[in-house]
Amino acid sequence: MPKKPTKLTQQRRDRLAVIVPILRAQYPNAKCSLDFRSPLELIVATILSAQCTDVRVNIVTKSLFTKYRSAADYAKATPEDLEKDIQSTGFYRNKTKSIQSMARSLIEHHGGNVPSVMSQLTELAGVGRKTANVVLGNAFGLNEGIAVDTHVTRVANRLGLTKHPSDAVKIELDLMPLISPENWTELSHLLIFHGRNICDARRPKCEECPLLPHCLAGPKILKERVKAK
Repeated sequence: MPKKPTKLTQQRRDRLAVIVPILRAQYPNAKCSLDFRSPLELIVATILSAQCTDVRVNIVTKSLFTKYRSAADYAKATPEDLEKDIQSTGFYRNKTKSIQSMARSLIEHHGGNVPSVMSQLTELAGVGRKTANVVLGNAFGLNEGIAVDTHVTRVANRLGLTKHPSDAVKIELDLMPLISPENWTELSHLLIFHGRNICDARRPKCEECPLLPHCLAGPKILKERVKAK
């Protein structure tokens, strides 16, 4: 028998039920911003996206995915060559180690193919739960959880959908009961798009935000701006 939601969870669920249609109308084309044609390309692109914009990653992967077409290609590359190919994404030495370790694990344990099981994905080097959720939801169409990045973290907190300021796993656990599993991947995209376009970290555009009537942080932010004038 399903566990009865707490009063707080039900309040958040009711709020999100109003918020999601607004976000869908605002961002009808919300989807993964990383360019990819296969699970392997997406997992590599997601590793590269750490501390880097998706726009920059897409520029880099346009040639990268032509040069490296399989897990074996990444595994056999010299670290120096791969570092040079991904240098502009930042932290390229660590990313190179993660990509090559991930590729070797795919060859050794999965025949060179990216698995579609959460536990197997998170065993790969450089692949945490967020990356696994991105790959499962977007490359395989499987909703195993909600990918929580900095945008999701910020927007979910400002909307009062979580009580955890920075722990991605705890934020995910707060969000999952609020919406049907088939909408988990979509919710992540909607919150990310909103974070990029309006709910900026330093200067959120509260004045033009369609979620302002349903936001816990917005009125406080606007009030502080008035005081600061």
